[in-house]
Amino acid sequence: MEACAPRTSAHQTGLNMTGIEMYREHILEHYKSPQNYGTLDTPDIQYREDNPLCGDDIEIHIRLEDDRIADIRFHGQGCAISQASASLLTDAVKGKSLDEIKAMDNETVMKLLGIPISPVRLKCALLSLVVIQGGIKVHETGGRP
Repeated sequence: MEACAPRTSAHQTGLNMTGIEMYREHILEHYKSPQNYGTLDTPDIQYREDNPLCGDDIEIHIRLEDDRIADIRFHGQGCAISQASASLLTDAVKGKSLDEIKAMDNETVMKLLGIPISPVRLKCALLSLVVIQGGIKVHETGGRP
């Protein structure tokens, strides 16, 4: 699968074509060789969600130490944007507290991706954040979503 072309022009974003191409390559690298891909044997948090409209599916496994992410893994399938986003975000949350992660928003993921994302692909890009924050919510409520 290849990265989805943004609908925003380079002129609108302030990036030149070389900059956009560089970020597309970055996304494809994370798609082809994702960081933190796999599972943990005994996770403190395990949570899965999908996007039935496009087929993206992500499950996270988190190991905690003192309410901080000690280790995190993800697995699933989907488009380059969803899988690269999961790779980038799992790297970004390592060592962070659960409160810091709960405070993350869409802009956090957009900055990590580094390219404009069309409204159609926004759910793909944000699925990993939804899954991580959903897993934390279930953990904090004793297993209730």
